[in-house]
Amino acid sequence: MLTVLIDYESGNLHSAEKAFQRMARETGGGEVIVSSKPEDVARADRLVLPGDGAFPSCLHGLKSYAQVYEAMVEAVQVRAVPFMGICVGMQMLATWGREYEDTRGLGWIGGEVVRITPSDPALKVPHMGWNDLVIDGAHPVLDGVKTGDHAYFVHSYQFHVDTPAERLAHVEYGGEVTAIVAKDNVIGLQFHPEKSQGPGLRMLANFLNWKP
Repeated sequence: MLTVLIDYESGNLHSAEKAFQRMARETGGGEVIVSSKPEDVARADRLVLPGDGAFPSCLHGLKSYAQVYEAMVEAVQVRAVPFMGICVGMQMLATWGREYEDTRGLGWIGGEVVRITPSDPALKVPHMGWNDLVIDGAHPVLDGVKTGDHAYFVHSYQFHVDTPAERLAHVEYGGEVTAIVAKDNVIGLQFHPEKSQGPGLRMLANFLNWKP
């Protein structure tokens, strides 16, 4: 069993790699590697897409690795390989990103990514730090995770889903802010699970053993 964290030069993957590898050792989740090679993406049993920065630059950066991008799309859309997007990697699942310019996303989960606009002007953007998850829907990756568990966020934009049932969790930050989305073999986490201590590590462990 092979899990590949896709490296397209968007952020430091070291902490995510170590967290996934730790959970793989503890749960028998197989091998975990970071790779920018299309052949690794093509043979992966699970794929993870991180993202750090602005939606347009991450999307364009990913597509600049044309063979990696094509292998990822084939794996997820044709072979239904389990897929996790993290932070901007989650946002890119949307139909559209509205950061700086309108950018078409992967379109795997319908919706758009828009700037967070808290109702309380005292709340600053970016939304940064710990916040309590509110679980909206059940999912195997959320087994053992409950409302009130903490997760670590760093973002200025959030995912507005077209279909409410595809939002599995949110947090309160001057209004509801999407935390987790999912559809079929795809799940996205707005927060950084590798920095979210027990609940985040539990989600990684569940993902490594998830069979959609």
